[in-house]
Amino acid sequence: MSEKLTNAKKSWEKHAVEPLLKKAPERREPFNTTSGIPIQRLYTPENGSANADEYTAKLGFPGEYPFTRGVQPTMYRSRFWTMRQYAGYATAEESNARYRMLLEQGARGLSVAFDLPTQIGYDADDPMSLGEVGKVGVSICSIHDMERLFQGIPLAEVSTSMTINAPATILLALYIAVGKRQGVAPNQLRGTVQNDILKEYIARGTYIFPPRPSTRLITDLFDYCQREVPKWNTISISGYHIREAGCTAVQEVAFTLANGIAYVQAAIDAGLKVDEFGQQLSFFFNAHNNFLEEVAKFRAARRLWAKIMKDRFNATDPRAQQMRFHTQTGGSTLTAQQPENNITRVTIQALAAVLGGTQSLHTNSMDEALALPTAHAAQIALRTQQIIAHESGVADSIDPLAGSYMIEALTDEIETRALEYIRRIDEMGGAQAAIETGFINTEINDAAYEAQKAIESKRQIIVGMNDYVIENGSETTIELLRVDPAIEKAQCERLAQIRAQRDNEKVSAALSRIETAARGTQNLMPLFIEAVEQEATLGEICKVLRGVFGEYRPNVTI
Repeated sequence: MSEKLTNAKKSWEKHAVEPLLKKAPERREPFNTTSGIPIQRLYTPENGSANADEYTAKLGFPGEYPFTRGVQPTMYRSRFWTMRQYAGYATAEESNARYRMLLEQGARGLSVAFDLPTQIGYDADDPMSLGEVGKVGVSICSIHDMERLFQGIPLAEVSTSMTINAPATILLALYIAVGKRQGVAPNQLRGTVQNDILKEYIARGTYIFPPRPSTRLITDLFDYCQREVPKWNTISISGYHIREAGCTAVQEVAFTLANGIAYVQAAIDAGLKVDEFGQQLSFFFNAHNNFLEEVAKFRAARRLWAKIMKDRFNATDPRAQQMRFHTQTGGSTLTAQQPENNITRVTIQALAAVLGGTQSLHTNSMDEALALPTAHAAQIALRTQQIIAHESGVADSIDPLAGSYMIEALTDEIETRALEYIRRIDEMGGAQAAIETGFINTEINDAAYEAQKAIESKRQIIVGMNDYVIENGSETTIELLRVDPAIEKAQCERLAQIRAQRDNEKVSAALSRIETAARGTQNLMPLFIEAVEQEATLGEICKVLRGVFGEYRPNVTI
């Protein structure tokens, strides 16, 4: 910073700021981001890149290392991000109708929400599924359900994301099998399976198997897709659910990338080449309300991952150094009170994701704090993205906030703080060890507790909830989507019919081959595809794997 600028800033503070503060003190002290990063009163060139060499090293150009400014040379000037609305509920037929509506309204990708039994590997007629079938997503038990889910939707023309983790290999096998029935070869399929089990142990809880066999399933999928489904993103390393559990923006970056490091190392240990499987990795982040911090978070995460892949894992192919990510607006930020306010929150969050350079985006619906979204609310959420894309002008230039003294300072600080977390996790032995010792969960719980205290003390205002409330019960009421409990009975009846009509000897033989392979080292993906094509169900395959791998039981101390 030049001496002239330094003196000018001191003069401004003395002659302009200090007299005003005596009359009108600032709203609070201190000002911090949600990660606790102090927000300075004023940012100047001393907070940005000081010279051309530093600019090249820290920012570079879009599409080039370290990818701070984006993973594509032209970003949204060539094409917009994928508008991928997350949906799924009740039956395959009802979810299919929602997908068709979203595609007709301009969505460019599908994102499938599965019900809880599907997520933890149970068929609808299992006693463990009682009361949960179709409630928080669509029930998928067999190839017939998957066929109905995508009836009339050409899989060669859409990109499909599936939020599925513990049984991700089996759901992908079902998708591949349905593609074959449509005449679409596996090498033509495009999409993503979440397939991120470590964050399930941390934040979400829909795990089945212990970490070691779960990691084996993940690397089996990496290996198979590298050879057979090259357009598929084999994992979506997810910070979203970690953030929903209450962590800060810095922690979201740190813990997500620590998990990513563990997956890359596991794949290398399994004999895979980082420059090959690294191109099929993707990430999934949250977007919250602290607008400028969120923009900086995305830029910092992208730069930090490029450095990790290049310097730590010796990835030389730029496509293996890139962080490509999907973003979803923050579900935990939505309020049941005055739900229309959520439209504004989602708009702010979506804008942060776009300005941060996301590759695809889901915008939450205004009613999601109350129920699954109605078609009307889902359409408004999609329109929010379309208005940002076509009317706001923010997609016309690449990384338009770059060079903002505050944005660059926040990007640097988030990277520094996240890297310190990763260093501590490395010292513990990596992400799995940090999970097993409870370190990551403790950090998240402490952050969530501090955030809740800020809300209860009104240091953090949530409009319509802890301030600007509407008294006397005059809250706006909106239409809610209700899932018919009768769908559970119908789904169980379908399963009984399938088991009665299929060739059960072939099913038993296919399940037996899976059991034998699971006890060895053979890649399980081809056997899963064979089994689902013989009409074996998700629950039947997972039952075999439970028998071999066991089930994960967390160590809980009180």
